Parts: sequence; C-alpha cells; structure tokens
Amino acid sequence: MDVRELWQKMLDELETMIPALGFDTLMETTAPVNITENKLILCTNSEISKTLVQKRFLMHIREAMQMVSPMLDDVVVITEDQKEYYKTKEDQDIKPLGNVWEDANFIKKYTFDNFVVGSSNEFVAAASQAVSEAPGKKFNPLFIYGGVGLGKTHLLNAIGNKITSDQPQLKTLYVSCEKFTNELIEAIRDTKNPNDAKKSFRQKYRNCDVLMIDDIQFISKTDATQEELFHTFNDLYNAEKQIIISSDRPPREIQHLEDRLRTRFAWGLIADIKPPDLETRIAILQRKANEQGVAVHDSILKRIAESVQDNIRDMEGLLTRVISYASLTNQKEIDVNILNEALKDYTDDQKEMISADAIIDVVCEYFNVSKADLIGKKKNKEIVEPRQICMYLITEFLTTPLKEIGNIFGGRDHTTVIFARDKIAEQCNLDTRIGLYVKDLKALLLKK
Repeated sequence: MDVRELWQKMLDELETMIPALGFDTLMETTAPVNITENKLILCTNSEISKTLVQKRFLMHIREAMQMVSPMLDDVVVITEDQKEYYKTKEDQDIKPLGNVWEDANFIKKYTFDNFVVGSSNEFVAAASQAVSEAPGKKFNPLFIYGGVGLGKTHLLNAIGNKITSDQPQLKTLYVSCEKFTNELIEAIRDTKNPNDAKKSFRQKYRNCDVLMIDDIQFISKTDATQEELFHTFNDLYNAEKQIIISSDRPPREIQHLEDRLRTRFAWGLIADIKPPDLETRIAILQRKANEQGVAVHDSILKRIAESVQDNIRDMEGLLTRVISYASLTNQKEIDVNILNEALKDYTDDQKEMISADAIIDVVCEYFNVSKADLIGKKKNKEIVEPRQICMYLITEFLTTPLKEIGNIFGGRDHTTVIFARDKIAEQCNLDTRIGLYVKDLKALLLKK
C-alpha cells in the first residue's frame, strides 16, 4: 500500500469523524507526501492551513492512521517549502499523469446497497443505478446536482464501484473539476514538451469509457479550459461513452459557463438531490448506527436528525461524535446529556471554521466588488446590496457583536447592522432574488 492509497483509506475513516466543512477543508488543503521512519508526512498549502490541521484535525488523523496502518508511529505536517526534503527519489520521478486510470480510485464503502433512498433522492438514485448498469446507453450525460453533503459523492462512487465491479474492462475516470483544470494548465505550461504534454492530457480524458467530473461549478472561466472540456465532451458523447457530472447547482445557474456547454449538459438527464425529510434522515442515522454496531434510541436519532437538516455528512458525523462521547466516558447508554454536549461542540466547530474576513472575501468575489468598496463609504446600489448581505451573513454564521461588525464596515453604527440583518432576512423569507444570492453564498462558504 503506497502513501496515496493509505491516505485515501484514512480519508474514508476521517469522513465519519470530522464535520463536512472541516473534512472538505482538509481534503482541499492537505496531501500525502511520503512515509519515512514510520511517520506519515502530510503537506499543506500554507502556514495557515498547517496551523489549522495541527489544531483541529491532527488527533483525528492520528486515530485514522492507527485504524488503517497500526505500524506507523506518528504524523508530521509540513508546508510546500519543506516538501522536497521529505520526498524520495521515486516520488519525484512519478509523472503527473502516470497510469491513465489511477484516478478511478473509488471509495469502496459507497455503494447502492447502503444508499438510503427517500422521496428526496429516489429519482436520482434510480437514474444513477440505470447508468451504472448500461454506461453510455441511458441518460448521457447524467448531471447530478444538490447541496453540500446530500449524497452526490456517495452516488458517483456507487456508480463507479458498480461499473468497475461488473464491467472491469471499461476505463473509468473520476476527477474533480479543479484537477481537470490544473492538469490542463500543467500541460499548457510544459515548455519542454508542449505537444507531448497536451497529447497525453487529451489521451487521458478522451480515451476513457466513463468520465466523471465532480464539482463542475468550479470550472475556470478561461477560454482554454472550457474549450478543452467542450471538445472532450463532444468526443466522448459521439463515441457513446458515458459522461457523469456533479454540481451544487443546475447548469443554468453556473457562473461563467459557456452556453454551448450549458446546452450539452442538458442533452441527457438533469437530476437533483434535495435535503432528505425527517423520516429519511432518521433511517440514514439508524443504518449508520447499525454499521457501527451501536444501539441508539429512536428519540436520540430523531433529535440529531432535527438538529442537522440539510447535510447528511454533518449529520452522520454528529452521530459518530455522540457515540464516541459515550465510549470515552464509559457510558452504557447514550443519554440526553451526552447528546447536548456533542451538539454544543458541533455548533462551536461550525462557527470556528468561518471568519468575517472569509465571508467578506466570498461576497466580494461573488458580486465582483472590491473589499475597499464593500467596507467603505460608497452608497450606490451595486455596493449597498452586497454590503447588507455581507452583514447579514456575518450575523448568521458568527457571534460577533453588532458594534464590532459595524466597526468592520468603516465604523458604522450597530443600528445599521440591525437594519441590514432584518432587511435581508425578510427578503430571504420572501424567496426573492436576494434570497437566492444568500443561498448561493451560504453554499460557497460551507464549501470553503
């Protein structure tokens, strides 16, 4: 088992230990480098990420490592500038594209058998099952969209696992949109062998039988990326190869997406996953508890299901936290006190992962305004509306005092913050254009 395979198995365990927001952050900022002297070396993309990983996740990472590979002694977290020191020569010689199909490394525990079906997801589950049984013959492309933590990743992996099990001769490729873009950029920037690099890239993506692209909403607005994706799509579609795409929103709402791609994504089937109803959430938790071999009273499961309504991954993580509390305190039964303590920590974790600066940055990028204008004195509508939305989001995600929020926005009075909060809250309740903006921004913040 190499270091990448080890890390993937650890991520399978970590996903049940860490809330969705933290797990996504860990996935995006941290990668395995090497195993040396019985230590796992992990690299983060910045000093801030390194501090966050050490503070919030290191205990869980060590626990997952011991579960997967007990012979390892410890975890070392480094940054990019230390990476070369820890790399072996063999690591450095690995080619970026390597084995063309090594990206089809599906999470084995995600199958159709353990995907809990309810009214919110029965259509997309049936479509996914049909595609897995006859790739390229039904629903091509299959476009799956829904909020964070609702089961898109589970379904994509279930499709991949069934195809690779039933039809192992098919070449199946599963990548994130970010990985597709980064590999294209690397190929374009390869000045030593530009033609070979581009040819290798195209061979990888156009010679597969099944192509899955996750999180297409993050597609680059650059012409080169969309041009390459357009031709890749055409080649695969014309050859009757299966294309599966996931997103947190339907094609019509993806910013910067060219119309020709938007149209092609709608050629097959567009299916959404909605937040599950209470009964389905309880059923999901019951299955999770059974998998862990723990008896949890229905009243406890119902309370957890009521506490986390729109993110299955977070909900399962909260159940795992509750079970862990009971185990660590030698409690034979999970009572309300243990549940309340776990719920308190869960709320604290969610808040700690998002800062006022992060909210401001996301709002600025979303509305294409500068930070100076957003927190400044300008009063034109193009600035005032994003500013009020930003104030509202800070009050929603954080416990920052109103006076302090006013200070962030150029020393404004706390009554200005109250006005903005109440105005945007009212618009959200009326399901207006502003309400859609807020929904979009919340999804982006939780994704980060």
